[in-house]
Amino acid sequence: MKQILTIIFIGSIILGATSCKKYFDINTNPNDATSASPENILPQALTATAGNINAFNTYGAQLGGYMANAGGYGGFGVAITYNFTTTNWTNLWSGVYDNLEDYQAIMDKATVDPAYTYYGAVARIMKALDYQMLVDAYNDVPYSAALHGGSKLTPTYDDAKAIYKDLASQLDTAISVINSAGSIIGIKALGAYDVLFKGDVSLWKQLANTIKLRLVLHSSGKVTFANTTFSSDGFLTSDALINPGFLRDNGRQNPKWTTWAFSNTGAAGNKAWMPSTFIMSFYDGTKLLDTFRGKATYYQFPKTPTNRLGVENNSIVSSPEGSFWYPATFRDGTTGNDTTGTLKGPGAPMPLITAAESYFMQAEAVIRGILPSGNAATLFNNGITASFNYIYTKPDGKVVGSPANDAAAYITTNASYLTDLSLATDNKQKIEAIITQKYIALNMVNSDEAWNEYRRTHYPTLVNTPGASDDETFASTVSESTRADHLPTRILYPSSEGAYNSSNVPKNVGVFTSLIFWAL
Repeated sequence: MKQILTIIFIGSIILGATSCKKYFDINTNPNDATSASPENILPQALTATAGNINAFNTYGAQLGGYMANAGGYGGFGVAITYNFTTTNWTNLWSGVYDNLEDYQAIMDKATVDPAYTYYGAVARIMKALDYQMLVDAYNDVPYSAALHGGSKLTPTYDDAKAIYKDLASQLDTAISVINSAGSIIGIKALGAYDVLFKGDVSLWKQLANTIKLRLVLHSSGKVTFANTTFSSDGFLTSDALINPGFLRDNGRQNPKWTTWAFSNTGAAGNKAWMPSTFIMSFYDGTKLLDTFRGKATYYQFPKTPTNRLGVENNSIVSSPEGSFWYPATFRDGTTGNDTTGTLKGPGAPMPLITAAESYFMQAEAVIRGILPSGNAATLFNNGITASFNYIYTKPDGKVVGSPANDAAAYITTNASYLTDLSLATDNKQKIEAIITQKYIALNMVNSDEAWNEYRRTHYPTLVNTPGASDDETFASTVSESTRADHLPTRILYPSSEGAYNSSNVPKNVGVFTSLIFWAL
């Protein structure tokens, strides 16, 4: 019989490391916010964003159906009941507000020194992304009264819809600022300090458009935006990847690799989680057959063990060294790297937004009439191909095999409206296909966005009737949710808000009853 190792503090698995700095942190001197230059702040701010993306990916993977508890562990508690408290997932809040302080510092510097106009514009874009992540996790958050140092230690909360509306306007402003920046004498180029796009401001404008499109799609007509058009710069057609020079070294590895694969010394990462039976059904032929990405993503595919969230017994297989998301057969944590999939290696870049997600958003926007032109089927196919391309790419940027050919074979072999938009009989099926393919593409890439999309659309489709099989739903078997889908609707505001900002933090927020404004 396998020994069950009790998880003394499951929060350490769910939460990961937390930051002690927040927008109102009493340990921060508000009169000396920062003396560093934007050149020094920007690369570390983007790197911190990569760390936050890793934390949000874990949150989304566990709530959104990509992960289940593995064997050899017990005591998962709220991780499988969903009955969260204010001490769960607190790193999402603190990490993003910490990051926002850095971007605000850059914007403040650009206000007084036009030479840093490009820096201020990209900080504005990243600030919009950060706030979008916060709203999608918490709904109303401190916005207009936040990031003011000691002048507002207990900031009020803004309505989530109003925040979304202003974020879209901020993105429009950022694009306008970039377009006019060329005439500024002595303007400083982003250059190597930009560890996302290496100073290519055209890509920054595409990122701004792509984030704005996400805002418009998320809001589902519930926000009246000042401007629903997009600049002629277009949307991302390549992966937006953060890489400050990740490598196998203490504190310098790709954060997702450190969390799930190996530390720089070769110690195993988190082994308490494994792939869910639900997500594997999109690879093993149960719902769709995808041996290509299956083999490139999972260890031992198609024999990769899976579990249903909530099932705890001695027959569940434990995760191997390096986790099931590291497909290579060579499992030496001190030298192993350079593979395909979602972890890839210690030197792999972190995905901010992938081209696959961008294409799928564009496809949905065409169908919904948000974008006046474009071919939804072509954009949909481009999204599938871009997903294959990302999964097939190694840490050094080299692509293994033929992603375009394999994507085409995948579409043809399955002959389903979920892979071929021409087989859909109406727009409802087309939207289901787009969100389902996005769900597959975001698997352990940007899992939180897939969780957002499920809550917004209820795709991929779940079967929630009594006796539903493990491949039909990702809801925990021991869920305490009162909802029909047996899932939570959100996480709770952190305990720090109750302690330091109790007069403003929203009251009577329920894990199973309070919806993000765009959710179903």
